[in-house]
Amino acid sequence: MTRMPSYFISHGGGPWPWMAKWRAEFAPLEASLQAMPAQLPARPRAILVISGHWEEESFAVMSAARPPMVYDYTGFPPETYEIVYPAPGAPDLALRAHDLIAEAGLPVRLDPKMGFDHGTFAPLAVIYPEADVPLFQVSLQKGYDPAAHFSLGRALAPLRDDGVLIIGSGLSYHNLRAFGPGAKVPSEAFDRWLTEALALPPADRTAALMAWEQAPYARDCHAQEDHFAPIFAALGAAEAEPATRIYHQTGIFGGVTASGFRFG
Repeated sequence: MTRMPSYFISHGGGPWPWMAKWRAEFAPLEASLQAMPAQLPARPRAILVISGHWEEESFAVMSAARPPMVYDYTGFPPETYEIVYPAPGAPDLALRAHDLIAEAGLPVRLDPKMGFDHGTFAPLAVIYPEADVPLFQVSLQKGYDPAAHFSLGRALAPLRDDGVLIIGSGLSYHNLRAFGPGAKVPSEAFDRWLTEALALPPADRTAALMAWEQAPYARDCHAQEDHFAPIFAALGAAEAEPATRIYHQTGIFGGVTASGFRFG
């Protein structure tokens, strides 16, 4: 089977695909997500998402055959708590992922109860609206250690040759206290650094991402890096392969610049 690329995507805000004004705000993001299937060498056997909205003490692998929904947002319209993205899980591939992570010496467990959080179901509802591709998640590990998450990506890399599409789902800018005009300068500077860093040769690129806190406005853009850490796993899964920017948007909510990337 042809090797799948990996991605670091923006998953937008909350349940945005089901909200007309927010959907208009994220129109460039929607277009980039809709374009992803045509970029793939074949239809995925399954999709593995590392979402900024799930973290555990050890890495955890969603193993349910029919994962439930997790409405991990507050203050949105009542109907957004009734959304169902009915993709099947992938228990066999979850077990394979678990074993690969364990073989890499990383702490890991299977989680038969975890469901799809909005970092997964919101973008996937745009990428594959029919919900007919098996889907499962792997958590972040608390502390967001870049080295551990690069190791996670490296461990999961063989799944790409089995037709599994690996997606790191977060945001290249995520400071909920500083959306709007105040985000303009920090997010533009950090986005420029990130785009330039991902264009470096592989070893230099990994080193730059490992030292991401030295980037301009790093902690202004990510006071907590839960939404940035998925990039470490996505890049680790395709560490020697070229990066292509597949999404770029400015002025989100009045100031935010954000980007998304394909690796491979």
